[in-house]
Amino acid sequence: MTSGRKQTQLRVDPEVLAAGKEAAAARGLDFNRYVERLIVEDTTGVRAAGMAAAQRLIEEHGAFLDDLERQLDAPYAQPQPGAAA
Repeated sequence: MTSGRKQTQLRVDPEVLAAGKEAAAARGLDFNRYVERLIVEDTTGVRAAGMAAAQRLIEEHGAFLDDLERQLDAPYAQPQPGAAA
């Protein structure tokens, strides 16, 4: 990557822009840096490596994660006293 930065313009739906700005803020990045990082990750294989790691996690521990999710959701499966039907 060169140190000279180039300016560009893109058009996105307002909802996409708002979601991107929220995601950037959640990561402590300004929006420009966030978009740059997404492009770098997507074009250098970093994203693919992360997705492959996530897939391995699901394959190796999917049953455990499903069971954990069921346990965490169980208290909310039954209507709570006083809750509107």
